Amino acid sequence: MVRRRRVIHGVGHKLDNCRSAACRNERRSVSRKNWVTTLNPTETNRRHVSYHWILQGEIVDLCATVSTVELEPGINHWPPVLGLFKSVVATLTYLRRNHVQAELAEYFGVSQPTISRAITGLTPIVAHMLADHVPVAEDLDRGTQYIIDGTLLPCWSWHDHPELYSGKHKTTGMNAQVVCDLYGALKWVSDPVNGNRHDSAALEISGVLHGLDPADWIGDKGYIGNGMLTPIRKPQFRDLLDWEKEFNKQVNKIRYLIERAIANLKTWRILHVDYRRPLASFAETISAVIALEFYRIGCE
Repeated sequence: MVRRRRVIHGVGHKLDNCRSAACRNERRSVSRKNWVTTLNPTETNRRHVSYHWILQGEIVDLCATVSTVELEPGINHWPPVLGLFKSVVATLTYLRRNHVQAELAEYFGVSQPTISRAITGLTPIVAHMLADHVPVAEDLDRGTQYIIDGTLLPCWSWHDHPELYSGKHKTTGMNAQVVCDLYGALKWVSDPVNGNRHDSAALEISGVLHGLDPADWIGDKGYIGNGMLTPIRKPQFRDLLDWEKEFNKQVNKIRYLIERAIANLKTWRILHVDYRRPLASFAETISAVIALEFYRIGCE
């Protein structure tokens, strides 16, 4: 439990300086208890490995589904020391919170390689068995108004993969296109492409607009030229007129819904901060998280 100190008019800051100075003068080091939290293994599972965002009954249902999936015989797809239920909980917690695997190992009282085997084994299984919950482009209705935006799913800067670098975001990752309706409900997420792809190029690769009328779609300035309703770009030699500014304002009042949908999707922290596992597993992990999000939405 982190103790919060009340600071009044900078008094707390001055006291900290005085204490640090006193420690230096007396040549004694500051206690490690000031910055290291001692983990109690008996209490850790209850405090830190929480899955209130998904009901325990839903985890049991996932375990039941996993047990019915036809798996390759003779291979342990999850560590026997954890069992199926704890392996699923560890995998979901990793995807949701993006904990360091060594930290999860401490929570469950096992080794880091054990947690790694659980995540590596169950992530593709989850992505495969929940694939039916994920809408495809053909599921989007013609004549329904949608809002689209792209987002970068960050990962480490791999020296051999400069194609992942996004000049817009100044970091590396993979580009995914996200679609919601005018009520802000998530409707579709594209397969990820390299981060150096522009939103319009990623949209074309996805093929989501094939057979749909782009005039029913709303996007930002990155989609200008695709026939969508977008804000007006400032001309090179003049400022925007008052009516153009008002038009952009009204469009952005609608577009905030897709920003909120993306923020909700990225509550799966594995999509929000740098991906630390091998790059070859990133696309598969993204598919698993998208499947879990639509599964979660369907269970609400």
